[in-house]
Amino acid sequence: MNEPAPNPPAVEFKDRKAGLVVFGVLTLLLGCLCGLFVPLMILAQTMAAKTTGVTPDYQTVLPAILTYGILAVALVWLGIGSMQARRWARALLLMFSWSWLILGVMALGVWAVMAPQFLKAVSAAMPAGQPEMPGAAKVVMVLIPLLMLTVMFVVLPGIWVVFYKSPHVKATCEAHDPVMRWTDRCPLPVLVISCWLGLGVPMMLTMPLLYHGVFPFFGDFLIGFPGIAAQMGLAVVWGYCARAFYKLDVRGWWVLVASLCLFTVSHVLTYSRHDLIELYQLMGYPEQQIEQIRKFNFMTGTTMAWGGALGMLPFFGYLIYVKRFFPRIPSP
Repeated sequence: MNEPAPNPPAVEFKDRKAGLVVFGVLTLLLGCLCGLFVPLMILAQTMAAKTTGVTPDYQTVLPAILTYGILAVALVWLGIGSMQARRWARALLLMFSWSWLILGVMALGVWAVMAPQFLKAVSAAMPAGQPEMPGAAKVVMVLIPLLMLTVMFVVLPGIWVVFYKSPHVKATCEAHDPVMRWTDRCPLPVLVISCWLGLGVPMMLTMPLLYHGVFPFFGDFLIGFPGIAAQMGLAVVWGYCARAFYKLDVRGWWVLVASLCLFTVSHVLTYSRHDLIELYQLMGYPEQQIEQIRKFNFMTGTTMAWGGALGMLPFFGYLIYVKRFFPRIPSP
Protein backbone atom coordinates (compact mmCIF):
# COMPACT_ATOMS: atom_id res chain seq x y z
CA MET A 1 0.00 0.00 0.00
CA ASN A 2 2.96 2.34 0.62
CA GLU A 3 5.12 1.33 -2.35
CA PRO A 4 6.60 4.16 -4.44
CA ALA A 5 4.41 5.07 -7.39
CA PRO A 6 5.45 3.22 -10.58
CA ASN A 7 4.80 6.27 -12.77
CA PRO A 8 5.95 9.51 -11.12
CA PRO A 9 4.26 12.66 -12.44
CA ALA A 10 5.81 14.60 -15.27
CA VAL A 11 7.88 17.63 -14.31
CA GLU A 12 5.75 20.01 -16.37
CA PHE A 13 2.17 20.23 -15.08
CA LYS A 14 -0.15 22.81 -13.61
CA ASP A 15 -0.76 22.27 -9.92
CA ARG A 16 -4.51 21.84 -9.37
CA LYS A 17 -4.42 21.53 -5.58
CA ALA A 18 -6.76 24.50 -5.18
CA GLY A 19 -9.23 22.94 -7.60
CA LEU A 20 -9.04 19.62 -5.74
CA VAL A 21 -9.92 21.44 -2.54
CA VAL A 22 -12.85 23.27 -4.17
CA PHE A 23 -14.27 20.13 -5.77
CA GLY A 24 -13.61 18.21 -2.57
CA VAL A 25 -15.72 20.71 -0.62
CA LEU A 26 -18.49 20.51 -3.24
CA THR A 27 -18.39 16.71 -3.12
CA LEU A 28 -18.58 16.82 0.68
CA LEU A 29 -21.60 19.11 0.46
CA LEU A 30 -23.26 16.67 -1.97
CA GLY A 31 -22.68 13.97 0.62
CA CYS A 32 -24.29 16.10 3.31
CA LEU A 33 -27.26 16.70 1.00
CA CYS A 34 -27.66 12.95 0.49
CA GLY A 35 -27.47 12.47 4.25
CA LEU A 36 -30.22 15.07 4.70
CA PHE A 37 -32.55 13.01 2.52
CA VAL A 38 -32.50 10.16 5.07
CA PRO A 39 -34.38 11.94 7.90
CA LEU A 40 -36.55 13.75 5.34
CA MET A 41 -37.78 10.45 3.89
CA ILE A 42 -38.50 9.09 7.35
CA LEU A 43 -40.36 12.30 8.24
CA ALA A 44 -42.34 12.20 5.00
CA GLN A 45 -43.39 8.60 5.65
CA THR A 46 -44.44 9.48 9.20
CA MET A 47 -46.44 12.54 8.09
CA ALA A 48 -48.13 10.58 5.30
CA ALA A 49 -49.15 7.88 7.77
CA LYS A 50 -50.65 10.49 10.12
CA THR A 51 -52.57 12.05 7.25
CA THR A 52 -54.04 8.76 6.05
CA GLY A 53 -54.45 7.26 9.52
CA VAL A 54 -52.42 4.11 8.80
CA THR A 55 -49.29 2.65 10.38
CA PRO A 56 -46.07 4.06 8.87
CA ASP A 57 -44.51 1.60 6.44
CA TYR A 58 -40.79 2.27 6.52
CA GLN A 59 -40.01 -0.94 4.65
CA THR A 60 -40.88 0.59 1.29
CA VAL A 61 -38.46 3.51 1.74
CA LEU A 62 -35.69 1.53 3.45
CA PRO A 63 -33.82 0.77 0.17
CA ALA A 64 -33.75 4.48 -0.67
CA ILE A 65 -32.65 5.30 2.89
CA LEU A 66 -29.79 2.77 2.64
CA THR A 67 -28.78 4.11 -0.77
CA TYR A 68 -28.69 7.74 0.35
CA GLY A 69 -26.94 6.80 3.58
CA ILE A 70 -24.18 4.94 1.73
CA LEU A 71 -23.86 7.78 -0.78
CA ALA A 72 -23.60 10.32 2.04
CA VAL A 73 -20.75 8.45 3.75
CA ALA A 74 -18.95 7.74 0.47
CA LEU A 75 -19.15 11.30 -0.84
CA VAL A 76 -17.99 12.84 2.43
CA TRP A 77 -15.06 10.39 2.47
CA LEU A 78 -14.21 11.12 -1.17
CA GLY A 79 -14.53 14.87 -0.64
CA ILE A 80 -12.00 14.75 2.18
CA GLY A 81 -9.72 12.60 0.02
CA SER A 82 -9.94 15.11 -2.82
CA MET A 83 -9.05 17.99 -0.50
CA GLN A 84 -5.98 15.99 0.53
CA ALA A 85 -5.10 15.30 -3.15
CA ARG A 86 -5.20 11.52 -2.69
CA ARG A 87 -4.73 9.36 -5.78
CA TRP A 88 -7.50 6.96 -4.75
CA ALA A 89 -9.95 9.84 -4.29
CA ARG A 90 -9.36 11.16 -7.81
CA ALA A 91 -9.76 7.68 -9.30
CA LEU A 92 -12.96 6.90 -7.41
CA LEU A 93 -14.48 10.32 -8.05
CA LEU A 94 -13.74 9.98 -11.75
CA MET A 95 -15.41 6.57 -11.81
CA PHE A 96 -18.36 7.82 -9.78
CA SER A 97 -18.79 10.87 -12.03
CA TRP A 98 -18.77 8.78 -15.21
CA SER A 99 -21.33 6.39 -13.71
CA TRP A 100 -23.46 9.32 -12.57
CA LEU A 101 -23.30 10.89 -16.04
CA ILE A 102 -24.11 7.67 -17.94
CA LEU A 103 -27.07 6.92 -15.68
CA GLY A 104 -28.27 10.47 -16.19
CA VAL A 105 -28.16 10.18 -19.98
CA MET A 106 -30.06 6.88 -19.77
CA ALA A 107 -32.63 8.47 -17.44
CA LEU A 108 -33.16 11.30 -19.92
CA GLY A 109 -33.76 8.78 -22.68
CA VAL A 110 -36.24 6.84 -20.54
CA TRP A 111 -38.12 10.02 -19.61
CA ALA A 112 -38.29 11.13 -23.26
CA VAL A 113 -39.83 7.79 -24.21
CA MET A 114 -42.15 7.44 -21.20
CA ALA A 115 -43.39 11.06 -20.93
CA PRO A 116 -46.48 10.48 -23.17
CA GLN A 117 -47.48 7.42 -21.10
CA PHE A 118 -46.97 9.45 -17.93
CA LEU A 119 -49.32 12.18 -19.16
CA LYS A 120 -51.92 9.57 -20.08
CA ALA A 121 -51.66 8.05 -16.60
CA VAL A 122 -52.10 11.49 -14.98
CA SER A 123 -55.15 12.22 -17.15
CA ALA A 124 -56.68 8.83 -16.32
CA ALA A 125 -56.19 9.44 -12.59
CA MET A 126 -58.07 12.76 -12.64
CA PRO A 127 -61.55 12.74 -11.08
CA ALA A 128 -64.47 12.19 -13.43
CA GLY A 129 -66.01 15.38 -14.79
CA GLN A 130 -62.92 17.47 -14.26
CA PRO A 131 -61.85 19.39 -17.39
CA GLU A 132 -58.88 18.09 -19.31
CA MET A 133 -55.49 19.43 -18.31
CA PRO A 134 -54.41 22.42 -20.46
CA GLY A 135 -51.68 21.81 -23.00
CA ALA A 136 -49.38 24.33 -21.32
CA ALA A 137 -49.66 22.43 -18.02
CA LYS A 138 -48.71 19.19 -19.79
CA VAL A 139 -45.66 20.85 -21.29
CA VAL A 140 -44.60 22.10 -17.86
CA MET A 141 -45.08 18.64 -16.34
CA VAL A 142 -42.73 17.21 -18.96
CA LEU A 143 -40.15 20.01 -19.05
CA ILE A 144 -39.61 20.44 -15.30
CA PRO A 145 -38.45 16.83 -14.71
CA LEU A 146 -36.45 17.04 -17.94
CA LEU A 147 -34.69 20.18 -16.73
CA MET A 148 -34.01 18.72 -13.29
CA LEU A 149 -32.62 15.51 -14.79
CA THR A 150 -30.42 17.52 -17.17
CA VAL A 151 -28.94 19.69 -14.42
CA MET A 152 -28.58 17.06 -11.69
CA PHE A 153 -27.60 14.05 -13.79
CA VAL A 154 -25.86 15.48 -16.87
CA VAL A 155 -24.47 18.96 -16.22
CA LEU A 156 -23.13 18.39 -12.69
CA PRO A 157 -21.49 14.99 -13.32
CA GLY A 158 -20.15 16.32 -16.62
CA ILE A 159 -18.34 19.09 -14.73
CA TRP A 160 -16.89 16.54 -12.27
CA VAL A 161 -15.74 14.31 -15.16
CA VAL A 162 -14.02 17.16 -17.00
CA PHE A 163 -12.14 18.21 -13.86
CA TYR A 164 -11.03 14.82 -12.52
CA LYS A 165 -10.00 13.38 -15.89
CA SER A 166 -7.62 16.30 -16.48
CA PRO A 167 -3.99 15.12 -16.78
CA HIS A 168 -2.98 18.09 -14.62
CA VAL A 169 -5.29 16.90 -11.83
CA LYS A 170 -3.89 13.38 -12.15
CA ALA A 171 -0.31 14.67 -12.03
CA THR A 172 -1.12 16.90 -9.04
CA CYS A 173 -2.45 13.92 -7.07
CA GLU A 174 0.58 11.82 -8.02
CA ALA A 175 2.91 14.63 -6.85
CA HIS A 176 1.12 15.15 -3.52
CA ASP A 177 0.51 11.42 -2.94
CA PRO A 178 3.59 9.66 -4.39
CA VAL A 179 2.79 6.11 -3.21
CA MET A 180 1.04 3.16 -4.82
CA ARG A 181 -2.64 3.01 -3.86
CA TRP A 182 -5.09 0.16 -4.30
CA THR A 183 -6.81 2.03 -7.15
CA ASP A 184 -3.49 1.98 -9.08
CA ARG A 185 -3.41 -1.81 -9.21
CA CYS A 186 -6.29 -2.17 -11.67
CA PRO A 187 -7.18 -0.23 -14.84
CA LEU A 188 -9.93 2.28 -14.06
CA PRO A 189 -12.38 0.96 -16.71
CA VAL A 190 -12.18 -2.46 -15.03
CA LEU A 191 -12.07 -1.12 -11.49
CA VAL A 192 -15.39 0.66 -11.90
CA ILE A 193 -17.15 -2.66 -12.58
CA SER A 194 -15.36 -4.30 -9.66
CA CYS A 195 -16.44 -1.52 -7.29
CA TRP A 196 -20.08 -1.48 -8.36
CA LEU A 197 -20.30 -5.28 -8.13
CA GLY A 198 -18.74 -5.12 -4.68
CA LEU A 199 -21.28 -2.51 -3.55
CA GLY A 200 -24.08 -4.62 -5.01
CA VAL A 201 -23.29 -7.57 -2.72
CA PRO A 202 -24.44 -6.00 0.60
CA MET A 203 -27.43 -4.44 -1.17
CA MET A 204 -28.46 -7.87 -2.45
CA LEU A 205 -28.00 -9.38 1.02
CA THR A 206 -30.61 -6.98 2.39
CA MET A 207 -33.26 -7.99 -0.18
CA PRO A 208 -34.63 -10.99 1.79
CA LEU A 209 -35.25 -8.72 4.79
CA LEU A 210 -36.94 -6.03 2.72
CA TYR A 211 -38.99 -7.88 0.11
CA HIS A 212 -39.80 -11.35 1.48
CA GLY A 213 -37.32 -13.07 -0.82
CA VAL A 214 -39.25 -12.27 -4.01
CA PHE A 215 -37.04 -12.95 -7.03
CA PRO A 216 -37.99 -12.92 -10.76
CA PHE A 217 -37.02 -16.27 -12.23
CA PHE A 218 -37.63 -17.29 -15.86
CA GLY A 219 -41.30 -16.43 -16.14
CA ASP A 220 -42.36 -16.60 -12.50
CA PHE A 221 -41.54 -15.21 -9.07
CA LEU A 222 -39.64 -17.22 -6.47
CA ILE A 223 -40.98 -16.52 -2.98
CA GLY A 224 -39.61 -17.33 0.44
CA PHE A 225 -36.67 -19.70 0.78
CA PRO A 226 -36.20 -20.35 -3.01
CA GLY A 227 -36.12 -16.60 -3.65
CA ILE A 228 -33.72 -16.00 -0.76
CA ALA A 229 -31.45 -18.77 -2.05
CA ALA A 230 -31.44 -17.18 -5.51
CA GLN A 231 -30.60 -13.76 -4.05
CA MET A 232 -27.79 -15.20 -1.94
CA GLY A 233 -26.47 -17.06 -4.98
CA LEU A 234 -26.48 -13.86 -7.02
CA ALA A 235 -24.62 -12.07 -4.22
CA VAL A 236 -21.96 -14.80 -4.24
CA VAL A 237 -21.59 -14.51 -8.02
CA TRP A 238 -21.23 -10.72 -7.81
CA GLY A 239 -18.69 -11.03 -5.00
CA TYR A 240 -16.63 -13.51 -7.01
CA CYS A 241 -16.78 -11.33 -10.13
CA ALA A 242 -15.84 -8.20 -8.18
CA ARG A 243 -12.67 -9.87 -6.89
CA ALA A 244 -11.88 -11.48 -10.24
CA PHE A 245 -12.22 -8.19 -12.09
CA TYR A 246 -9.89 -6.46 -9.64
CA LYS A 247 -7.35 -9.28 -10.11
CA LEU A 248 -7.85 -9.13 -13.92
CA ASP A 249 -8.89 -12.79 -13.89
CA VAL A 250 -10.65 -13.34 -17.21
CA ARG A 251 -12.74 -16.14 -15.71
CA GLY A 252 -14.65 -13.49 -13.77
CA TRP A 253 -15.40 -11.69 -17.05
CA TRP A 254 -16.94 -14.83 -18.54
CA VAL A 255 -18.93 -15.59 -15.38
CA LEU A 256 -20.36 -12.07 -15.32
CA VAL A 257 -21.29 -12.14 -19.03
CA ALA A 258 -22.97 -15.56 -18.66
CA SER A 259 -24.87 -14.55 -15.50
CA LEU A 260 -26.06 -11.28 -17.07
CA CYS A 261 -27.29 -13.15 -20.17
CA LEU A 262 -29.29 -15.50 -17.96
CA PHE A 263 -30.54 -12.60 -15.85
CA THR A 264 -31.71 -10.69 -18.95
CA VAL A 265 -33.57 -13.71 -20.36
CA SER A 266 -35.18 -14.31 -16.96
CA HIS A 267 -36.19 -10.63 -16.75
CA VAL A 268 -37.85 -10.65 -20.18
CA LEU A 269 -39.71 -13.92 -19.58
CA THR A 270 -40.95 -12.87 -16.14
CA TYR A 271 -42.20 -9.38 -16.94
CA SER A 272 -43.70 -10.49 -20.24
CA ARG A 273 -46.07 -12.67 -18.18
CA HIS A 274 -46.51 -10.66 -14.99
CA ASP A 275 -47.30 -7.05 -14.14
CA LEU A 276 -45.41 -4.86 -11.70
CA ILE A 277 -48.48 -4.62 -9.44
CA GLU A 278 -48.22 -8.35 -8.80
CA LEU A 279 -44.57 -7.90 -7.83
CA TYR A 280 -45.47 -5.14 -5.35
CA GLN A 281 -48.15 -7.33 -3.81
CA LEU A 282 -45.74 -10.23 -3.33
CA MET A 283 -43.21 -7.86 -1.78
CA GLY A 284 -45.72 -6.91 0.89
CA TYR A 285 -46.49 -3.34 -0.12
CA PRO A 286 -49.56 -1.93 1.73
CA GLU A 287 -52.77 -2.08 -0.28
CA GLN A 288 -53.28 1.69 -0.06
CA GLN A 289 -49.84 2.27 -1.56
CA ILE A 290 -50.47 -0.31 -4.28
CA GLU A 291 -53.69 1.51 -5.14
CA GLN A 292 -51.79 4.77 -5.53
CA ILE A 293 -49.20 3.03 -7.69
CA ARG A 294 -51.97 1.52 -9.81
CA LYS A 295 -53.42 4.96 -10.50
CA PHE A 296 -50.16 6.40 -11.79
CA ASN A 297 -48.55 3.22 -13.08
CA PHE A 298 -47.48 3.73 -16.70
CA MET A 299 -44.87 0.96 -16.71
CA THR A 300 -46.57 -2.17 -18.02
CA GLY A 301 -45.00 -5.59 -17.70
CA THR A 302 -44.12 -5.66 -21.39
CA THR A 303 -42.52 -2.20 -21.18
CA MET A 304 -40.55 -3.33 -18.14
CA ALA A 305 -39.44 -6.52 -19.90
CA TRP A 306 -38.13 -5.06 -23.12
CA GLY A 307 -37.02 -1.77 -21.58
CA GLY A 308 -34.84 -3.69 -19.16
CA ALA A 309 -33.40 -5.82 -21.95
CA LEU A 310 -32.56 -2.77 -24.07
CA GLY A 311 -31.05 -1.10 -21.02
CA MET A 312 -28.60 -3.99 -20.67
CA LEU A 313 -27.18 -3.51 -24.17
CA PRO A 314 -24.86 -0.60 -23.24
CA PHE A 315 -23.52 -2.60 -20.31
CA PHE A 316 -22.78 -5.60 -22.54
CA GLY A 317 -21.03 -3.22 -24.92
CA TYR A 318 -18.92 -1.88 -22.05
CA LEU A 319 -18.01 -5.42 -20.98
CA ILE A 320 -16.79 -6.11 -24.51
CA TYR A 321 -14.71 -2.93 -24.33
CA VAL A 322 -13.01 -3.80 -21.01
CA LYS A 323 -12.22 -7.34 -22.18
CA ARG A 324 -9.02 -5.92 -23.74
CA PHE A 325 -7.58 -5.25 -20.28
CA PHE A 326 -7.69 -8.90 -19.28
CA PRO A 327 -4.71 -11.14 -20.11
CA ARG A 328 -5.44 -14.29 -22.07
CA ILE A 329 -5.54 -17.55 -20.17
CA PRO A 330 -2.25 -19.30 -21.00
CA SER A 331 -2.54 -22.55 -22.89
CA PRO A 332 -1.88 -25.67 -20.76
